[in-house]
Formats: sequence, C-alpha cells, structure tokens
Amino acid sequence: MLSYVSLKPLVTPIPQRFHRTLGAAVGFCLLLITLAGCSHSTTPVTSETVATRTQQRASRDKERMALNQIPPPSKSLYLAVRSQDAWANPFVSVDKEMLTLRIIMPDANPSPAGQGGLLRPVNARKQTLQIRLSDLPDALTSLPTEAWPYGRVVAVAEAPTQNRAQRPEIRRKVETTIQTLTDLGIVVDEWAGPSGGLLR
Repeated sequence: MLSYVSLKPLVTPIPQRFHRTLGAAVGFCLLLITLAGCSHSTTPVTSETVATRTQQRASRDKERMALNQIPPPSKSLYLAVRSQDAWANPFVSVDKEMLTLRIIMPDANPSPAGQGGLLRPVNARKQTLQIRLSDLPDALTSLPTEAWPYGRVVAVAEAPTQNRAQRPEIRRKVETTIQTLTDLGIVVDEWAGPSGGLLR
C-alpha cells in the first residue's frame, strides 16, 4: 500500500510585506534617477550663454588687474578708524534699490600746509554717487590710487531704513555687494549701520 508523503516546497515563500518594501525602494530609486536626469536638461547652454560668461569673466579679470595696482590694505590704518566721517577710503552704503558710494578725492595741492584746514577742508573733496551694483566695479577702478589711503579696502554698511520688512532684502544685497568686492580682490570692512558703529 502506497502512502502519500507531502513534500514541502524547496523555496520558502517570501512574506507579502517584503514585496511591498522592495517595491517602494525600487520606486524611490527610479524617482531619484528621473529627477537627477531632469535637473540637467532645464537650462540648455547656448553659444550666446558661453560668450556672455566668457566676456563677463574677461571683464572681471581686467577690473581685478586694474585694482591690483592699489597696494594691499594696511590694518594698522583702517582698523584704527572708529567713525564713518573719519573713513578716508571708498565707503559703500547698501540700499534696497541702489548703492551710495562715498569717496574722498585726493587733494590737488601737494603742499601739506593748511591741509584739512578752513582753506582746504576735507569735506570739499567728498563725493557721493548713487550707482547700481553692476556699476560698482567700474566706479572703483576709475578712482585714482590716492583715493585709497588705507590700501585696497572698502567699508560696507546697510543704509538706514525704517521699514523692517525691507531689512532681509537689504541684507541679501549687502552680501552680494561683499561677494562682488571679494571677487575683485578688495578687502571688505563691514560696518553695522548709519550710526557709525562697527561690526569688528
């Protein structure tokens, strides 16, 4: 008499929850691959884009070379200045729309006699310009070396504003201004604001 013996399957069935986990992992990996592939195709690089970037880079290199004629900054000179009125190098005040560039032009009279006195006041040589951020490199490269008595350093401060909602936008513009100056090889001395207080 033959007896029936049940044979167990050689392969143990995989639990159903493992199928769901594996499917989710595979789906997530496919999503990442798709996103990575899409991120590179959103901004096609054209010959005009390459030409523009090359021109901007060449212009920035030219401006940097021109500013390299100015000596490196002397910390013993500019760190001793404690008020905006006493600052003799270029000073940039950053507002929401424009930059205010204050410069003190060199004295045309080479004689030290009477310099800074009633007949030759320093304020008479001060100039204030309203410029866009994009014009800042050109404005600085056009200054004579004598307008940089501390060397290649520029003071930067936020413009005064009563509107607190504008402060984050002004702060972002300050950071962009500092980055522009740094790209030009200029040391930045950041000031706290219009009261003349220092961040350093």
